[in-house]
Amino acid sequence: MRSLLRTLPWLFVAQACIAAPAAPVLSPFGVNASGGATLSTPMQIVIMLTLMTLLPALIMSVTPFLRVVVVLHFLRQALGTQSTPSNQIIIGLSLFLAMLVMQPVAVQMYKDGWQPLEEGRITTSQAMDAGAIPLKQFLVKFVREADVRLFLDATHSPSPRNPQDVELRILIPAYILSELKAAFQIGAVLFLPFLVIDLLVSSVTLSLGMVQLPPVMISAPFKLLLFVLVDGWSLVIGSLLKSLQV
Repeated sequence: MRSLLRTLPWLFVAQACIAAPAAPVLSPFGVNASGGATLSTPMQIVIMLTLMTLLPALIMSVTPFLRVVVVLHFLRQALGTQSTPSNQIIIGLSLFLAMLVMQPVAVQMYKDGWQPLEEGRITTSQAMDAGAIPLKQFLVKFVREADVRLFLDATHSPSPRNPQDVELRILIPAYILSELKAAFQIGAVLFLPFLVIDLLVSSVTLSLGMVQLPPVMISAPFKLLLFVLVDGWSLVIGSLLKSLQV
């Protein structure tokens, strides 16, 4: 389990990695046997393809993708538009927002971990540890201490001296819980103005005796009109990016 978590930081730098010069003599493990510890180009490709299989799970667990997709789902429910925007649009927008937020982290992980490894200045283990530091620094900014304590107690792990000493196997699930709470809080706030419109429309229709007419049919245009007039998409996306300190 720990070895799997140690490989997680490398998934962010897969697209930023450049091929190392091909070595004239290779060992059976694909390592440059003529000197240095540089991996050969075929070996790098094998490693990258292997790590790419974990990319979807990583995107959902250690990026702001989770927060954004949950908030947009709540927004769609509050508007009462059923399947508009579609799930594909919500996932695509959430993915690109997550990439926007994580780009500086990925670049720093590449510079600290993969680049020195390619140049043969550090070992693979040292590169993994160095590459994990920027990711930990990002996760610590948004994780709640109570969630970290929950998993520390569940695994009977000792309390770390500082947040950067928390292991990824503890930090990642704690980050997921923290993001879920933040997303639900934002979703609750988004629901309030549209809930007021629903209540007003329901009161008016009942007072007029329009019992057979569903209030949703009347409130939906008013909610959409309000959302468009206040430039709702810019407000929601801008607030999300500000909450992620972009």
